[in-house]
Amino acid sequence: MSDAIAGKQASVERVLRLGPVVAVVVVRELAHAVPLARALVAGGVKAVEVTLRTPVALDAIRAIAAEVEGVALGAGTLLAPRDFDAALAAGATFAVSPGSSPLLLDAADDSALPYLPGAATATEAMTLAERGYRWQKFFPAVPAGGVEYLKSLASPLPGIGFCATGGVSASATPAWLALPNVVAVGGSWLTPHDLVAAGNWPAIAALAREAAALR
Repeated sequence: MSDAIAGKQASVERVLRLGPVVAVVVVRELAHAVPLARALVAGGVKAVEVTLRTPVALDAIRAIAAEVEGVALGAGTLLAPRDFDAALAAGATFAVSPGSSPLLLDAADDSALPYLPGAATATEAMTLAERGYRWQKFFPAVPAGGVEYLKSLASPLPGIGFCATGGVSASATPAWLALPNVVAVGGSWLTPHDLVAAGNWPAIAALAREAAALR
């Protein structure tokens, strides 16, 4: 593993250890970005991943980076090498993808952004570990086998730690966090569409407080 990847992986670990839940956010309206992020931070969820799934996602990252204090701001759903440059320029401080590919990993090597790549199988996790990625996103966590599957990887792959994301609920989070190879989970339940559309930021802050207290 190169020193550059090791340093970026240390940054990823620091983000994941900010709390048990990383908020996974889809921003559909730019006006929601800043108050949404502020509500999450106020509730104690400091790591926020804005997914690049909407036309306003990069602008949302840009606005949050400029206006919200105390947030570790990630760009998620990176699918192409150019996404690293776009995310970094917008102000993201880490990057996340649902899987990985040789081109994406090469781009990550060349980027200053700390990177959390996705893996769903033992082979994918081992391949990423060979490239120096000790910290990985287990995705889609529930469809890919759930708690029991990831538990089965802990002994043969002791050097890899995961952020389990994809179908993870608040009620199931303690079971995920009890695994020795899980340091955090990714949660989209913190920002349900109806609450975001209504601008009910106190309710989202309350969900964040509940998530921050999970162990």
